[in-house]
Amino acid sequence: MLRPTAVQVEAACAYEIIVLFDNGEKKRFDVAPYIQGEWYGQLRSLEYFKRVQTDGYTVVWPDGQDICPDELYELGKPAS
Repeated sequence: MLRPTAVQVEAACAYEIIVLFDNGEKKRFDVAPYIQGEWYGQLRSLEYFKRVQTDGYTVVWPDGQDICPDELYELGKPAS
């Protein structure tokens, strides 16, 4: 069975994103635990964080940071 992929994303409040998957489900995902080190540390800037987008598979930021779509789907909480 194919896992859902991210087709739409929006930055929500303080380091959370809302992801719409290709199966129609919407999930809220907390990115805060990932924001550490030099690479993901760039996400601390809310201006940069809000530049999140999808690439047709998962969510990405301009400099290439991404999160596995399986994590987004499995660990995300249902969003309305």
